[in-house]
Amino acid sequence: TEVEDHIGTNDPVIPEDPTTGVNRTYTLYSVAVESISGEATFIENKDNSVTIELELSNTPAGGQHPAHIHFNTAAEGGGIALTLGVVDGSTGKSSITVSALDDGTAINYDGLLAFNGYINVHLSTDELGTIVAQGDIGVNALTGVSKSYDLMEKDAPGIEGTVTFYERLNGQALSVIELMNTPENGVHPAHIHNNTAVEGGGIALSFNSVDGTIGMSKTNIKELDDGTSFLYNDILEFDGYINVHLSADELGTIVAQGDIGQNELTGVSKTYDLNENAVPGISGKASFYERSNGEALSRIELMNTPSNGVHPAHIHINSLAEGGDIAIILNSVDGNNGISNTNIAQLDNGTQFGYDDLMDFDGYINIHLSEEDLATVVADGDIGQNELTGKSLVYPLAEKDAPGISGEVTFFERKSGESLALIALENTPDGGIHPAHIHDNDLATGGGIAFTFIPVNGTTGMSYTHVAELDNGSAFLYNDIDSFMGYINVHLSAEQLNVIVAQGNIGASIDDSMESSKVVYEVTNSGAAAYIFNGEDQSNGSNPDFTLKRGMTYEFEMNTPSHPFYIKTLQNTGTGDTYTDGVTNNGAVSGKITFTVPMDAPDTLFYICEFHSSMTGTFNIVD
Repeated sequence: TEVEDHIGTNDPVIPEDPTTGVNRTYTLYSVAVESISGEATFIENKDNSVTIELELSNTPAGGQHPAHIHFNTAAEGGGIALTLGVVDGSTGKSSITVSALDDGTAINYDGLLAFNGYINVHLSTDELGTIVAQGDIGVNALTGVSKSYDLMEKDAPGIEGTVTFYERLNGQALSVIELMNTPENGVHPAHIHNNTAVEGGGIALSFNSVDGTIGMSKTNIKELDDGTSFLYNDILEFDGYINVHLSADELGTIVAQGDIGQNELTGVSKTYDLNENAVPGISGKASFYERSNGEALSRIELMNTPSNGVHPAHIHINSLAEGGDIAIILNSVDGNNGISNTNIAQLDNGTQFGYDDLMDFDGYINIHLSEEDLATVVADGDIGQNELTGKSLVYPLAEKDAPGISGEVTFFERKSGESLALIALENTPDGGIHPAHIHDNDLATGGGIAFTFIPVNGTTGMSYTHVAELDNGSAFLYNDIDSFMGYINVHLSAEQLNVIVAQGNIGASIDDSMESSKVVYEVTNSGAAAYIFNGEDQSNGSNPDFTLKRGMTYEFEMNTPSHPFYIKTLQNTGTGDTYTDGVTNNGAVSGKITFTVPMDAPDTLFYICEFHSSMTGTFNIVD
């Protein structure tokens, strides 16, 4: 017993830990003083009280910083609910143990975790209006899940940014708009509207205005302006867009704008060329951008449209060569900037029609001079399944009964497997109309008409025809042309079909020893890293090696600004060692480089950029 008493008397006394071991930490973000930030830790105690510890970095030595828990979110603001310990600037710390709010209402750990509140830490007792650090707590704490959308400049050049929605534990959201280049002291109203930006719509939700001095607005989102519940998950599916305005007095001036929710762009897009037509110089492109909901944003961009012009635009059914009725009326192109934006969700007849439908649509686009002059098409282009793949077959059309009239026919493969036929002749008479046909068999044998082209316009020397089937209804696709035993006749007129102005064999009618078809490649560049080839056996080929046949003609359609393309005997930069036999326009960056491979060409040649050794490949020459 004495031993037991002795041991008990000298045992060290270990104080009991008053906490349960459970705690929660919240971030306190810098506000008025950029360098001051930290965190607040709530510690559950066994006696049902809560210890609240604040720890900030970069507080000034000797400073005394009052701190409080307020009602509501920081974005909304609210009265003081609980006075916390004053933060000692020398250590950046404060600690207080509480069991009730300032009004005497009991509060425990679980109550604070479920509290609708935020913390403010002030510069001093005399400067309570200056908040050095702030953070939401309880149900207002952020989950770490967020979604950002771009806000693009609109009527005020240089003003752009983002809006980010942060999910709260209670399902609500904190929205933060951040813009660059807003004017000092500006106050910019901001709203969520119904529909897409290109459609327009009424205001659904009003944000706190953007402070022009800092370019920022913070708003708690829990309901629409009409009182309907509107939480974080609702935002992600909302059919809406955001406008930020210049001022409350100038709401018509939108400084930044962007689609949100289901209208967000996925990053998937497709662009088609719009070529000049009746007005020289007007051309451009039509781009379709996929939205999250499967719809599409259509954006037409044209060059050289006249100031103040208004140019109606439509998507038509069928290929451009065939013509067809209007399927979708697009918003008119503004001649001042050459731009039209349209949301595409359905055809004009009400049929649902989204991005994926556009990719496979049998259609084309026309842009007209004006509403009063719809017959004048200023730019046009095939889209969807009518897009050209870059592959083509070219056959010469030699003069016959009309001296000087000759040219070629080119068949361009479409995405659908069908083709566009272009007959291009020189020296046709102005105003002439020249019927043209594909006949069975070769020229020496002769044969009946298999396919009828759209007649050649003598003024331009051209004819465009969509090729999908023979005159008897049999399928006749691009891949059928090369194996077809046929020839082409172009006639002087419908009244003088016996006078043939140009003709030539096509497909299998061409003897291997006299093969004269051309292989055409479109050439672009990927920066200074590589030439990119499309056509024949290449699809976005990066610096590929080629096998070329002696006697064959290869045409390279160049679009490589600042990267001259040279065919050379040695694989080096500069302009030396160029190979000139059979080469036209060597070293071009635009237009066509034509290479008819001589019968005595060396077994190996090279293509290379004049300036960049990384942009190169090999031509292996074979018989």
